[in-house]
Amino acid sequence: MVAELTAPRLDVDGLLADPSIRIVVCCGAGGVGKTTTAAALGLRAAEVHGRRTVVLTIDPARRLAQSMGLTELDNTPRQVKGIVAERAGGELHAMMLDMKRTFDEVVEQHTTPKRAREIFANPFYQAMSSTFSGTQEYMAMEKLGQLRAGDEWDLIVVDTPPSRSALDFLDAPARLSRFLDGRMLRMFLAPARTGGRSVFSLVTASFGLFSKTVQKILGAQLLTDLSGFVAALDSMFGGFRQRADQTYRILQDPQTAFLLVAAPERDAIREAAYFAERLVAERMPLAGLVLNRMHHTDLAGLSATDSEAAADRLDELGDHQTTADVLRIHAGLLRQAEREAAVATGFTGAFPAVPTTSVTAQPADVHDVDGLRTIGALLA
Repeated sequence: MVAELTAPRLDVDGLLADPSIRIVVCCGAGGVGKTTTAAALGLRAAEVHGRRTVVLTIDPARRLAQSMGLTELDNTPRQVKGIVAERAGGELHAMMLDMKRTFDEVVEQHTTPKRAREIFANPFYQAMSSTFSGTQEYMAMEKLGQLRAGDEWDLIVVDTPPSRSALDFLDAPARLSRFLDGRMLRMFLAPARTGGRSVFSLVTASFGLFSKTVQKILGAQLLTDLSGFVAALDSMFGGFRQRADQTYRILQDPQTAFLLVAAPERDAIREAAYFAERLVAERMPLAGLVLNRMHHTDLAGLSATDSEAAADRLDELGDHQTTADVLRIHAGLLRQAEREAAVATGFTGAFPAVPTTSVTAQPADVHDVDGLRTIGALLA
């Protein structure tokens, strides 16, 4: 017999229809179907529940654009055509985070045009806004905060970054904001405030010794670029951490629902369990678990052992090869379903009260709106 998941059933339609839920955040390890899940949820919210929805993806593979029939996605929400809304008001928009463009927008919003040009021209800023560790996750939170502040959307669905660890979505913004607001940068800033002279010339002897050491490690040019970046960014100090804290509070609010997305693989289930522990510790609203690519059979009453025995008997009788092959395929499917259910209990056993839904493995990748509708129906 196939092991059954004992967790309560996740009511996806109830979640999407609830007007008090304004943000749904899809989290999980890479490669578990977060992007497809986010897109399918957004489509169902728009078509079935009549909500004006935007899906924010941070997926560089651009699968979301292709599945929604869009030629491209960028930092501005684009309306998805061909949506058949069963209720008035339903619309679906999609966008893909442009990390550097979002950082540029933050700079433009919080400083003067002249200072913004100085920041944009700085080599340290150019590198940081494009490749610095944690920038993508921080800017995802910045963009989420912008979308939520406008009250334009009934529902915002977030496809979190394909990070090394799902926890990076929560941890990286705080790390980056601490760096941007930190004492180290203020030490570099101090000389610039005294008149823009050399970063080494107007500091104490102890800091002078320290700066020489840093110069040997980082190089004089990088240190100069960093000093100039900090000086130009002076007017923005405090804003980075403040905005990160504001968005963090939004994530803790009951208006937000976290959905963990996992495949029936040990690493993905372990990652989901780590994330669930963190959400509980941070008092963030965990709505449920989505198990993607699960295998099922409608003939669970015919056991794998019986199927294989029957196939062996048919082989002995001869002239029934096709039936024997089907029985062996059925046995293999049952054993796979049993393995997947056993792996899933690594999460459901630790969090028995967390509602769960599963999505049957599809014969092909989702590549259009019809495919997203199918996934949305399976989720619900």
